[in-house]
Amino acid sequence: MMIAVNPKKLLPAIILISAVLIILSLIGSDRYYSVHTATTESEKVEKKYIKWVDMSIPYNVMESALEADIRSQSAEVKLSWIELMAYLAAKYGGNFKSYKKSDLGGLIEQLEGGKSMAEIAQDKKLYPYYLEAYTAIFAEFVGEHKVLTEQDGKKAWEDKYGLKVYSPVAKGYGFSHCDDFGNGRSFGYRRKHLGNDLMGGVGTPIIAIESGTIEAMGWNIYGGWRVGIRSFDKRRYYYYAHLRKDHPFHKELAEGQIVMAGDVIGYLGMTGYSRKENVNNINVPHLHLGLQLIFDESQKEGVNQIWIDVYNIVELLKKNKSAVVRNVQTKDFYRTGDIHDSSVPD
Repeated sequence: MMIAVNPKKLLPAIILISAVLIILSLIGSDRYYSVHTATTESEKVEKKYIKWVDMSIPYNVMESALEADIRSQSAEVKLSWIELMAYLAAKYGGNFKSYKKSDLGGLIEQLEGGKSMAEIAQDKKLYPYYLEAYTAIFAEFVGEHKVLTEQDGKKAWEDKYGLKVYSPVAKGYGFSHCDDFGNGRSFGYRRKHLGNDLMGGVGTPIIAIESGTIEAMGWNIYGGWRVGIRSFDKRRYYYYAHLRKDHPFHKELAEGQIVMAGDVIGYLGMTGYSRKENVNNINVPHLHLGLQLIFDESQKEGVNQIWIDVYNIVELLKKNKSAVVRNVQTKDFYRTGDIHDSSVPD
């Protein structure tokens, strides 16, 4: 007896299985990792680091994992949203198209039932890779911190747990964006767009997403007036470009300075695409936001740079916006609150 099988119904499963097998075959190879060997006086030192990251976590997965992490802080079993997302990525080889809400629910049930993530993920060969990659992205996004609040004219520090990073656009200011990562660009030379463009009004206050140190500030032929901020663990480099003509930066900003998550760093504009400074050659006002991952310092300016798609991250950060107020004398905006984060060096 022959059974008729519709090949169209089998195609998604075949594609998924093939993708997982390919990725599994590449773990440990130079597809995901680079190996650098340096010779010292006494020995050869071999350094292995990630060279490729595909940031493809859907918004609903990030949001659900974050909410589970926050809820668990008052329970006996504490969950890590990074571990939850890494397991799900390992389960499907990074292809979240097959994700079901029950996958996350079942994983949480096992953890709350007493199993450790090490036990649950022991057969997932991709888990260590995704855990390292996602930790590099989200290490300082969530945790304990203090925020300065004001009630009845009195200010006080309030303990918080949750997002301690902010939307790149200040509270009260709108923007629109689409997932344009990887789109073509042709100015100067043909290349891929390694960021996310946030369309908004000229002068919109731009916010530091994460606390860090200003590594770059000034004019760039492609980005116009731009600011580059490095996280304290050195793993993340935030790139804010096309800032406003004439008054691009907050007046208190300087290279080498530490900025706090939620601080105003500059203003949205349309500068760039010019060798001459302070020129508006961008057609539509917007912020170009880029996020570079750095697993080895050679990747910072080298040929193995890793820039990730931040579209869904920007969507998640809408949950935490920094309120600002304008100083009429300096014409600069300042945050109205404050944050104390133990990850910030003294």
